[in-house]
Amino acid sequence: MAVLLHRLGHSAYRRRKLVLGLWLFVLAALITCVSVFSGKLDDRFSVPGTESQRALDSLSKTLPEASGANAQIVITAPRGHQVTEVPYTAAIARTVAEARKAPQVSEVVDPRDSGAVSADRTTAIVQVQYPVQNAQVRTSSVDAIEKTAEAVENDGLKTSVGGSVYSSKGVHVGPSEIIGVAVALLVLVVTFGSLLAAGMALVPALIGVAVGLAGLLALAPAVSISSTAVTLALMLGLAVGIDYVLFILSRHRQQLARGTEPKESIALATSTAGSAVVFAGTTVIIALAALSIIGIPFLTIMGLGAAGAVLIAVLAAITLVPAVAGFAGSRLTPQPNSRAARRAADTEGSIGHTTMGTRWTEWAIAKPLLTVLAVAGILATLALPAMDMRLSLPDNGSAPHSSTERKAYDTISDKFGSGFNGPLLVLAETKNGTAAASAQAGVRVAQKLQTLENVTAVLPPQPTSDPAQSVITVLPASGPDSVRTDQLVRDIRKAAPDIRDTTGASVAVTGTTAVNIDVSNRLSDSLLPFVAIVVGLSLLLLMIVFRSLVIPVKAAVGFLLSVGASLGLVVAVFQWGWLADILGVPHSGPVVSFLPIILIGVLFGLAMDYEVFLVSGMREEWAHTGQARQSVVDGARHSVRVVTAAALIMFTVFAGFFPLDDSLIKPIAFALAVGVVIDAFAVRMTLVPAVLALAGRGAWWLPGWLDRGLPDLDVEGTSLQKAPAHASATDRKEPQNVS
Repeated sequence: MAVLLHRLGHSAYRRRKLVLGLWLFVLAALITCVSVFSGKLDDRFSVPGTESQRALDSLSKTLPEASGANAQIVITAPRGHQVTEVPYTAAIARTVAEARKAPQVSEVVDPRDSGAVSADRTTAIVQVQYPVQNAQVRTSSVDAIEKTAEAVENDGLKTSVGGSVYSSKGVHVGPSEIIGVAVALLVLVVTFGSLLAAGMALVPALIGVAVGLAGLLALAPAVSISSTAVTLALMLGLAVGIDYVLFILSRHRQQLARGTEPKESIALATSTAGSAVVFAGTTVIIALAALSIIGIPFLTIMGLGAAGAVLIAVLAAITLVPAVAGFAGSRLTPQPNSRAARRAADTEGSIGHTTMGTRWTEWAIAKPLLTVLAVAGILATLALPAMDMRLSLPDNGSAPHSSTERKAYDTISDKFGSGFNGPLLVLAETKNGTAAASAQAGVRVAQKLQTLENVTAVLPPQPTSDPAQSVITVLPASGPDSVRTDQLVRDIRKAAPDIRDTTGASVAVTGTTAVNIDVSNRLSDSLLPFVAIVVGLSLLLLMIVFRSLVIPVKAAVGFLLSVGASLGLVVAVFQWGWLADILGVPHSGPVVSFLPIILIGVLFGLAMDYEVFLVSGMREEWAHTGQARQSVVDGARHSVRVVTAAALIMFTVFAGFFPLDDSLIKPIAFALAVGVVIDAFAVRMTLVPAVLALAGRGAWWLPGWLDRGLPDLDVEGTSLQKAPAHASATDRKEPQNVS
């Protein structure tokens, strides 16, 4: 691999105009495709093959209003009045009439007909139904409903609009993300000690992010892509893109400071640091692509989209970085006597400069057993809340308090009960029955459902276009994200055989709430197998790279500690509500159901990234000196500085998405931000050196038969010593400083 990347670095440096031109051409072509063939993002959560999804698919044909999106206009009378008073009933009637004129609306139900009036007569709900899913509801239609609601406020009523039409807001690039990139630029300036080098590090990263994002959006007309998938791809592409460029440019500038010719230096950096980038990027891609084995379409697209963004970041790092370095030439060389130049000299052992990385590593291994016990104990303690983790998909109850959908949600919960925000639909079907027989069976099914625990009300059966079908709405006593609602779905399904025997109708539970429960249960069931796959993969990959048994086991245990501590903090903040007000978390409740799997996939790749960059330097020192303890210190001397910068960049990019008022993105951004900090600083830079110091020479042992059977990835680039690494005659004519 190292030899191939060395040649690629040479070629990209030599043909820098062509390489840059190709990237810009591809970017322009993708942007054109997005503009011309723009598709709508699809935020549906579905699980093919589940009972709820099969029933929902059936209803989409026989009763589209029941399976489609809905909006709720919540109307509240002034203090001391009731919505049943004559002036207010007339205003509500006008609201119903105006709502029926909104685009795409198929039906509007007057609260006097549906009975959606609170017990104290102060609040009423106008139900608005769409024959299409959320993704197909146009913004203009929602705007029209909101304007209709605002108009009735002239009559003294208070209104808010909620319903399933409100979901994730899509791709976000705002002030917080720009601040995150600005902080990343500041970290790069401090790391490189050069504004030019920092700026040139951002160029390939931003081009790569733009290509990856445009490529994903270009697929929207053909593939169902969620707004969360796009935001995750943006988040990951930006974070790893800057990090991968940092790794290669740092090595390049070190070599320039030692007098290496720019052309040869960038080729060497691409072959060594670039090998680690390819390895680390591959692990991220594999882990994210593995999300497809769970069998949930939206999660598959999310994983593949993020994996594609990481792939583009890797390609940009190993092609665009050499090309950009070619335009800079020798101007990237650190100034003589600068800190960067002194650090490069210290790498060669020419001066006795003690870096912060050296001091930190010496501190970590001074009492290695104590360090291991302390770090492991702290992380295990942080992981304890994860044992209480509950998974669910967010609803309007997770929206910001100031949003109209949250106001509507809270008002409905207060006046009608929590279950009104998460009704269950029960599809009753009879075989070869008439419409009258189906209606009678539906009534008997409703009576059976009314006897179940945690049921507040059961609405009369509603016929569909299929005479053998009827739909029964069940209102739970608990909210949509409650464990009791989950249990009610299980109880209905458990009672299905008895209901069929006594009524002659088979039943299936569906609706948004039931689909979300099925998605969460599928993800919960997939969590442990996915962890097993990821941990097994890490053991194999690190054994191949480092030819060791201790290092893979240590890395896997450290990875599990990082994930556990991160999930523990997520549960404490988002489920238990600790520091929720300070951090601006609008709602305490179950954790986003796909967050643990996303966190595991992403953090696995980043953990392997930092592991390779830290331990490869230690292994190289061990190979040269044979001194186990000292090789840990010497190998970490400069890797710690680069990994610190990389982790800070990752943290700022992920943290930049945390302020967003998005119930899906906020917890994911928080989990990734704290996960990176924990894994980089507590595990890789503290726990890893301590474990290696404890293991001593045994850290680098691998049975001979296993060593011979494993492939050699050559991440450190040792094969370059056997292969010609010199430039061709054509290369030697290349000027050093070309702009």
